[in-house]
Amino acid sequence: MRTGMRQGPEIWTRGPVGVPEPGPPKPSHARAAARRFSRAGVHGGAGVSTLAAVHGGHDSDRVWPGPGDPRSVLLVARTHASGLETVVPAVEMFRRGEVPYGLDLDAVVLVADAPGRLPRPLSQRIRRIESVIDVYRVPWVPEWRLGGLGGRLPREAGPLARLTGSAG
Repeated sequence: MRTGMRQGPEIWTRGPVGVPEPGPPKPSHARAAARRFSRAGVHGGAGVSTLAAVHGGHDSDRVWPGPGDPRSVLLVARTHASGLETVVPAVEMFRRGEVPYGLDLDAVVLVADAPGRLPRPLSQRIRRIESVIDVYRVPWVPEWRLGGLGGRLPREAGPLARLTGSAG
C-alpha cells in the first residue's frame, strides 16, 4: 500500500451497509474523468505537447513529473524504429524503481509517425511492448501537423480519450 493513500472499505464486511449518501448516483465514467495524467516523452518529438493540448493533462516534456504534477504517467513515443526502441528501457525504469517515488506508470501512448500501415518489423515491436504494458495508439492526424488541434478526434483515438476523460 502506498504511503498517504487511504485504504478502502473491507470488501468482506457483512451486515448493514449504512445509509447511502443523498443525491443521484454518479455515472461510471465520472472516475475516469476525474483522473489526471502526466505525459512524459521517451524521446524528442514524441507528441507530448500535442496530446496534452488535445486530451488535457500535464505536459512533462521529456522529464519526470514534479511533486505538484499528476502521479499517473503515460509514456509517449512515436511509432518509428528509434521511438519504439526507447519505450522498453523507460518501462523497465519503472519496474526497477528508478523513477521518482510515487510515480505510477499507467500506459504507453504510441503516436503514428506517418500515415498508413506500419511495416511488419515495427508492428512486431509494438506487439512485444503490448505484452508487458497497456498501449494506446494514436493515428496520424494531418490536421494536427498543420496546428489544427480542435475538432473531432479520430475513432482510433477513442480508447485514449476514454482513459483520459476527454471523450466528448
